Amino acid sequence: MEHNDVWHGKHLKRKTPEDGNHGLLNNFSLDDLNEDLFERILSWLPTSTLFRLTSVCKRWKSVPSSSSFKLACSNILSREPWFLMVAPNLNQSIIFDSAESTWKRLTHPPLLQEESNQNCMPVAASGGLICYRKLSGDFIVSNPVTGSCSEIPPLHFATQNQPLNAIVMSTVSKDQLYYKIVLVFGELPNLLFQVYNSSSGCWEDEAAMKRKVDDNSVEHDSTDDNVVYFLSKVGTVVANNIQRSPSKQYSSVITTTKSNEEVVYFLSSSGKVVACNLTHKCFVEYPRLLPIFSEYSIDIVECNGEMLVVLLSEFLETASLRVWKYDEASRGWHQIDAMPAAMSHEWYGKKADINCVGVGNQIFICLNSLELCSYVLCDLVTKKWIELPNCCINGQVIDFMSAFSFEPRIEASL
Repeated sequence: MEHNDVWHGKHLKRKTPEDGNHGLLNNFSLDDLNEDLFERILSWLPTSTLFRLTSVCKRWKSVPSSSSFKLACSNILSREPWFLMVAPNLNQSIIFDSAESTWKRLTHPPLLQEESNQNCMPVAASGGLICYRKLSGDFIVSNPVTGSCSEIPPLHFATQNQPLNAIVMSTVSKDQLYYKIVLVFGELPNLLFQVYNSSSGCWEDEAAMKRKVDDNSVEHDSTDDNVVYFLSKVGTVVANNIQRSPSKQYSSVITTTKSNEEVVYFLSSSGKVVACNLTHKCFVEYPRLLPIFSEYSIDIVECNGEMLVVLLSEFLETASLRVWKYDEASRGWHQIDAMPAAMSHEWYGKKADINCVGVGNQIFICLNSLELCSYVLCDLVTKKWIELPNCCINGQVIDFMSAFSFEPRIEASL
């Protein structure tokens, strides 16, 4: 059938397809969508935006609790990270939302508000979960977004008596259903590790690790076996037995190699990076970046599946903050980025401490001293170093020691 254009007047233009679509959009409502498609659309929203929209109506308010919505959220490969901030005597959850570049307060999980758990300290994070350690040595895992918490079964008593070097957490499945916690105990060279798997709900048997030795291994530094070295708050290596500051005590990360081998990295008491291959049950110590009595502050991070070292040091009357990567082929450290000199020089002579966390291409750095407190976000791709604004709660500036990165995932289960 031949179609004729209809003209409604001499001076009126023909209705274009674009005008027709515009009319359809004006009449379109999300309420017209079926529940499945509606939830799939909302699953792409940033978490902060989603929670603001839950006040629109009852239907939107019920979305976060829907199991089909959580399933749709689990198909989103990644979300812009939130950073849970750590400070002494902080009885509330404060985060930095990187998607909106703003500070936010979250409702503190009820379990963590109980008197026996008020001194819990966050020690690890993965996916959408945070792991807290109680004064008793037991652990609590929480989803900061939903406020849900779960207590982990206590460790075997014999293991608890060993010095704890590392606490790391990893998400086992992409749908955020399972996770595991890895602990590394013992004094070098007698190291062992133990794994908690949420799928079984129990701790696996502890396993010993041996030092990896081959013809190309880096020779160990010659030190007095009777002297125990440690990193003080400013990183100065001295002979004593005082522990590090709580926020840095278990600085450690976990990565998975191309051959699917899990490796845990932590800072030893002498300032070296120790790499523990959980698959082969062996470990190796990397060479120091600076001489043993140099004054510095150091931390390790994981970015895009690789372990990196962030180092704040002083040399020639200035301070430098640099990011280093270990090259297995040359068995040496290579600098991959550095804070602009104009920014780092401000920290010269301040006896500053750094605590860092990596996520994707970014490193979140907390710099603390008696005089200054600052937070910097480093982008390893663009090479930009951005100083973040201070966090003000009720008109008062809050200083933080460190941070843990996590993805704001409603679907992350315990």
